[in-house]
Amino acid sequence: MASLKTTVGGVTLDCCVYNASGPRTGNLAPLVKIGESRAGAVLSKSATLVEQTGNPLPRYKEFPVGDMCPASINSEGLPNAGVDYYISEEVVDAIHLLNKPYFVSLSGLSLKDNLEMLGRAMKVERIAAIELNLACPNIPGKPTMAYDFEQMDEVLRQVCAHPQFAKKPLGVKLAPYFDIPHFQRAAAILNKYPIKYVVCTNTIGNALVVDAENEQGAIKPKGGFGGLGGAYVKPVALANVRQFSQLLRNDIDVVGVGGVASGLDAFELILCGAKAVQVGTKHWSEGASCFTRIADELQAIMERKGYTSIEDFRGKLKEYSVASKKKKLTEAPRKADGSSATLVALHLMVLILCILVAVLLARDQGLVSK
Repeated sequence: MASLKTTVGGVTLDCCVYNASGPRTGNLAPLVKIGESRAGAVLSKSATLVEQTGNPLPRYKEFPVGDMCPASINSEGLPNAGVDYYISEEVVDAIHLLNKPYFVSLSGLSLKDNLEMLGRAMKVERIAAIELNLACPNIPGKPTMAYDFEQMDEVLRQVCAHPQFAKKPLGVKLAPYFDIPHFQRAAAILNKYPIKYVVCTNTIGNALVVDAENEQGAIKPKGGFGGLGGAYVKPVALANVRQFSQLLRNDIDVVGVGGVASGLDAFELILCGAKAVQVGTKHWSEGASCFTRIADELQAIMERKGYTSIEDFRGKLKEYSVASKKKKLTEAPRKADGSSATLVALHLMVLILCILVAVLLARDQGLVSK
């Protein structure tokens, strides 16, 4: 059976599919459901230093996109129970009982907050890794840190200089990039610091979905502007995973997220270089059962292709080639075994008999000369 085992930042995951920080991660009950599924890890809601209620409702809306992952727009504003809840003994011990690595996401409203939360989380033994969210676009008055390269550089410098930094692997969640110079600039900054993984990518910020019937935005906060996720962001996620898997140091893992609703979606992100895949929008609409289904589908694809581990194909996306497509179409048939050869012979005998019957009938009807 094909193995979905992988590592993220040196942490071993039995399955390369797990949850994104955001949907259904705000308290212990949904976190436990993730852990009870086939998900390879459990990732907390992005935590702030103190509890937040988030932006006004409605702040999340989904849209069907055929058979693909739904599309979504949100301006949640980081509603969460505060960092002390997600690193509490109650939460950490409950997830530990499920034998899944527990990752904690931090998204402070200031550098000071991030440093304070980092110090607290690093001291908790059963937390496997920390994911620092530099990509949230939905905080009024706050810039997306991953787009402010000078600020991102300074934040990472101070985070990596923290006295507790070396205690656990640190990952960074990135905003989506679109221009090659921006990929290069971000990668150059990330390569300077001893981070262990990056997550590509968060939602596309400041999108607007219009409710034409009611002539208004689809969500309430920020005049209807929010982060675009799900199916619409998948090609951007694929591009970000591919770019960063080629630009970052070999010891920085890439985790892919964006538009994953099936094993095929996960396969494509891994093919582009991801060592693991997170699920967000589909987790919101389907619940924790999506992790088991997606993992089963990915495993079936790997077995059909003859892969025994994700490393057999990870990062091995090929350049487009007409010749390779023709080769696939004109691929020589496999050598027939004994049973299939017998079947071919029987088909030929039936064909010959049909021809003889047709000739005899034609003679009886006088259509051919005797």
